[in-house]
Amino acid sequence: MPDSFSIPRLLMNRLRAVMAADLDTETRLKQIVRLIAGTMVADVCSIYRRTNDDRLELIATEGLRQDAVHRTFLAMNEGLVGQIAMTAQPLSIQDAPRHPSFSYRPETGEDPYNAFLGVPILRGGRVAGILTVQNQTQRLYQDDEIDSLQTIAMVLAEIVAASDGGPEQSEAAKAGRATNLKGRVLCDGLGMGQVRLHDPVIPAAKFFAESVSEEEHRLESALEELHLSIDRMLAAEIGGLWGEPREVIEAYKLLASDPTWAEKLFEGIRGGLTAEAAIDRLRREHRARFEKVKDPYMRERLHDLEDLDNRLLRILAGSETASIGQNGSDPEVLVARRLGPAELLDYGRSGLAGIVLEEVATSSHAAIVARGLGIPTVGGIDGLLTQVSRGDPIIVDGEDGTVHLRPDEDLLKAFETRQNLRTERQAAYAALKDVPAETKDGQRIRLMLNAGLAIDLDHLETTGADGIGLFRTEFQFLMSDTLPKVGDQIALYTKVLEGAGGRPVYFRTLDLGGDKMLPNLNEGREENPALGWRSVRFALDHPGLFRRQLRALVRAADGHDLTVMFPMVTSAHEFRQARALLERELEHSQAQDMGTPTSVRIGAMLETPAFAFALEDLGNEVDFVSIGTNDMLQFFNAADRMTPHVSERYPFVSRPVMRFLGQVHETCQHLGIPVSICGEAASHPIQALCLIALGYHNLSMPAGGIGPVKDMIRSLDLTRFGSDFADLLSAREPLLRNGILELIDYQGIKLS
Repeated sequence: MPDSFSIPRLLMNRLRAVMAADLDTETRLKQIVRLIAGTMVADVCSIYRRTNDDRLELIATEGLRQDAVHRTFLAMNEGLVGQIAMTAQPLSIQDAPRHPSFSYRPETGEDPYNAFLGVPILRGGRVAGILTVQNQTQRLYQDDEIDSLQTIAMVLAEIVAASDGGPEQSEAAKAGRATNLKGRVLCDGLGMGQVRLHDPVIPAAKFFAESVSEEEHRLESALEELHLSIDRMLAAEIGGLWGEPREVIEAYKLLASDPTWAEKLFEGIRGGLTAEAAIDRLRREHRARFEKVKDPYMRERLHDLEDLDNRLLRILAGSETASIGQNGSDPEVLVARRLGPAELLDYGRSGLAGIVLEEVATSSHAAIVARGLGIPTVGGIDGLLTQVSRGDPIIVDGEDGTVHLRPDEDLLKAFETRQNLRTERQAAYAALKDVPAETKDGQRIRLMLNAGLAIDLDHLETTGADGIGLFRTEFQFLMSDTLPKVGDQIALYTKVLEGAGGRPVYFRTLDLGGDKMLPNLNEGREENPALGWRSVRFALDHPGLFRRQLRALVRAADGHDLTVMFPMVTSAHEFRQARALLERELEHSQAQDMGTPTSVRIGAMLETPAFAFALEDLGNEVDFVSIGTNDMLQFFNAADRMTPHVSERYPFVSRPVMRFLGQVHETCQHLGIPVSICGEAASHPIQALCLIALGYHNLSMPAGGIGPVKDMIRSLDLTRFGSDFADLLSAREPLLRNGILELIDYQGIKLS
């Protein structure tokens, strides 16, 4: 067989000519398998394509019977080809017919072939097909031969994808036609601009190296710039939203300095690839591994590796340091498969008109950062990247979750009208920031802010919020590869308390576990993490970790009021255990003269229906209760809020939910326990109206909800509405939401 490094270079030169020729896909594939078989001195070369119904179809072959093409189909777990598809790993076998996974297909005529080598064709993080070579002699393919075939498979990915009419771009994208896509709202708002692709796309013309030495030099320069850019991140503390950013970026720097990663890139270039193609090959491997791994920590690390691949590609393209909108005056909308919080911050704190993601997670860190930055964001759009091209006009409707690609003039004008109206509303809301949230009949409602990032503190002033009703402390832990030290936690909590300027801050202790595992405390995947080992359950089972956080809160609150609440408490016993740990830290801090809070209030979050019936067991042991509507609603309805098929099936404004919340309020009132609301529900005026009518006069919400809710409150006669609402709640008809909308219209209550 020829020298291993000469194989891909020789084949790349020949493939370049085939790909540049004006050929139909079928003819192109035939020529490609003939070239591979001839160059690698193989008796057989075959390509299998993964179909839409997850079968493996033989679409081209040299050496097997031609009439088997498009007639031979394998299941995803069938035969040696199926084994490669299931594992996304290469497979080399000396005597294939004797292998237990071998599947005999007489129509292919493969009886005389023994040696077998197959590699996955990876595209978009999934197996798009399989490339195989076979020989009559019994031989075991070596690592360098496997590497060569993997290089070839990377080049073939887009050709195989095109073989079923599924090209890299949809027909609408290629034709420039208008397209409307539906997703889920991750951050409210309206945005319009040109598409900016986060994931660099490598065109076929940039697969093949003209000069190995030149490509090696380009890669060396790009790697040097990558290290400099990370050093600049460290110097500027980009991503410093969680109080201790350096550990995150330092870990990132270690990944970038891994010699194994760089050597794999240079190997690709020595095999005949350009620097871009060598990076893209490794990126495909990282994506495929990401799809297979279930461990949350490992998925995050693989995501970091893919981010490094993308950064390097952007440096090669000369766009890594380009600012948003630098190529023109038009704003830009970032389009990506997935996005990490540090990646989002790299684009700057201003300039992005919107974000659109293929993957959906309303609770993802990127979505939370986007909300903190106030960037309209829509996610959960399958096949998004096949629909768009760089520079396409795009509208992001973060009010209903619609994305309009290449909109026509009429739609652009309608959108501009909506945007102008929204701007006017936002200006009106901003004018209310110093006005009290008081009803027409003189009842004061306290509006608080949900936070978790340092940038959220800015919203206290811009919205006129009465304080922070929920500070999510776990973000600092989730953003670090190591557990934050007590000093780091103290620094963050001190910054939050001082930034609040004397306004109340409700610290929620660590809401970890389930699908939010720490790197050193990951103990396996759970079938249903939302109902599993998380929140206060997780904290109580890790008392050392929990006490360090409580110690940090106590010391940070020296000279301040300290308000702490434990998440997802289910029983009185759990609350008493957690409270005892906090009281122990208070005593220790006082005894060691290490700082003492001015006052301490210890509460619990009511998220499980069971805890509603445990309140009487606690009585005055609990200083307050805060209802976390996000988790409460999913537990109440047994509907996972991260599953689109069920998350929106059961509305918040419904008689069962309202009656349950009404009973909780009555219980707390009877026991003398102050009760408040925190969660997304309170940020919607109609839902906030219902909560206020039930007696909840302390609401915490994202910053974007405070203006609209305050506007609604100031148009409300609560005495009048409350009476009619109670009657409506006790009736059977009409649907509660419809009845409330009629009351709103009749009483002149403002919803927007």
